[in-house]
Amino acid sequence: MKLWGGRFTRTTDRLVEDFHSSISFDQWLYREDIAGSIAHARMLAATGLLTAAERDQIIKGLESIKADIEAGRVSFDLAAEDIHMNIEKLLTERIGEAGKKLHTARSRNDQVALDLRLYLKREIPRLQELLIALQKVLVELAEKHLHSIMPGYTHLQKAQPVTLAHHLLAYFEMFYRDRQRLHDCLQRLNVLPLGAGALAGTTLPIDREMVARELGFREVSYNSLDAVSDRDFVVEFLAAASLLMMHLSRFCEELILWSSEEFGFIELDDAYSTGSSMMPQKKNPDVAELVRGKTGRVYGHLLGMLTVLKGLPLAYNKDLQEDKEALFDALDTVKGCLMVFTPMLATIKFKTERMRQAAEGGFANATDVAEYLVRKGLPFREAHAVVGALVLDCLQKGRSFKDLTLAEWQSFSPLFGEDISNYLSIEACVNGRDLPGGPAPAAVSKALERARRLLAGK
Repeated sequence: MKLWGGRFTRTTDRLVEDFHSSISFDQWLYREDIAGSIAHARMLAATGLLTAAERDQIIKGLESIKADIEAGRVSFDLAAEDIHMNIEKLLTERIGEAGKKLHTARSRNDQVALDLRLYLKREIPRLQELLIALQKVLVELAEKHLHSIMPGYTHLQKAQPVTLAHHLLAYFEMFYRDRQRLHDCLQRLNVLPLGAGALAGTTLPIDREMVARELGFREVSYNSLDAVSDRDFVVEFLAAASLLMMHLSRFCEELILWSSEEFGFIELDDAYSTGSSMMPQKKNPDVAELVRGKTGRVYGHLLGMLTVLKGLPLAYNKDLQEDKEALFDALDTVKGCLMVFTPMLATIKFKTERMRQAAEGGFANATDVAEYLVRKGLPFREAHAVVGALVLDCLQKGRSFKDLTLAEWQSFSPLFGEDISNYLSIEACVNGRDLPGGPAPAAVSKALERARRLLAGK
């Protein structure tokens, strides 16, 4: 007999049993379900709905079930449908009538909403720790490459020279925003839904604030309909996870390009590369490619969850069972990617001389020449046109700015003087950009100080 089977005259069809059951995946919520049940039992006893003896019996039974699950001694029952009913069934088998009282004043609707929130309250801090570990590697690499010059790109075309440290710290900022989003998500989900019942609460004298304190929630939900039907926090987490994966994917794309012979900026460690079954010379960036590929998987979970929710009337609907597989897989995917990406990044060999050589080409100092003319009083638009004509002339003649004589400079503008040579070197281009947020080593040093403070939680 199903725990809800009192008004039914026929057993559930076997196909429906398989289709309906969620125990194959929501069993991962056993810790949260048991923690919520223990807090609920304590509250029921405090309000007189259980005796102290029944409370102690229930708690002891739940703790023994948890120990057995973790020891691999529990086989979940498909017919019991989900983790909530499986645990209740096991509890009743172990302690008898007292186990049947545990479900007093609650529904699986508010129970699963509680479990999911508790699950994310446990998992988000772990994800944040993985992000911090990645940021620490970025800071260490930036400190090492404070003066390493490389080309900066727009449209994947050489644009202006920057430092490798500056480039790496751009990703520090992205991952810091990811940490902030996860923090915000954690704050918004820190609301207790238990007590909302199926949708309209209960007439029994429960103490929701006591349960909130017991489980570490900031406050209780203010609307029972919203409490059982809300999955905004799941969508918000999936959105934060999607942005995090997008940042990892962009980074991986650059590492893939940089590891190619055409760029030659980095060499990936053998431990984080693979070979070809046919071509013996190959060293492939498969780890970076897999992270890039798994990004679409997380995006899919976000879109899937939004689609599930878009047409649901209040309050609970069985469609919401689709939230768990999406959430679990997205979280596992992000954690797995961070766990392999961080050591891969830490072991990369940066070919700084090759980077510097690449920064020398492509007239990356053209903007500096234009700004030289601006200092001499020429409007920027006119300076832009002058330097554009200079670049065209050099390209047609196969020359660079350093090849020009002073007379040739002045044939394009009389404002050019002998001091123009001070603005042409790659070092001058980088060091001159000593503004807050700029790529000059002095500016990047300040950015590194800020990064260290953020990692220290200051």
